[in-house]
Amino acid sequence: MLRFERECRTPYSECYTILDDDQPQGRFDVHYAGNLIHATLCVSERYTQDEIQDLIEDLDDELLDAVGLTRDDFIVHVHQGREIGVFSNSEFSEDEQSPTEN
Repeated sequence: MLRFERECRTPYSECYTILDDDQPQGRFDVHYAGNLIHATLCVSERYTQDEIQDLIEDLDDELLDAVGLTRDDFIVHVHQGREIGVFSNSEFSEDEQSPTEN
């Protein structure tokens, strides 16, 4: 079963890791711009077009509709491929979180 784990939040954006049985399946970054919501969805190569559409509907229902946002449009840019890695100037252990993470 898919679940969405928030990585960070600002007043105008949020970032989520998409997990299936605790295995990363993708990332969802959402930006609130007034009555427009712009999002980027990155998923693994294994997803079909129908599965991507279902995932977008799940994200809309569980993350966006749940907070009761009134919006004129929900625009999603979808990228599909394989993850190369995560790069940062800081080094964190698995038990350590950045002070800005919630």
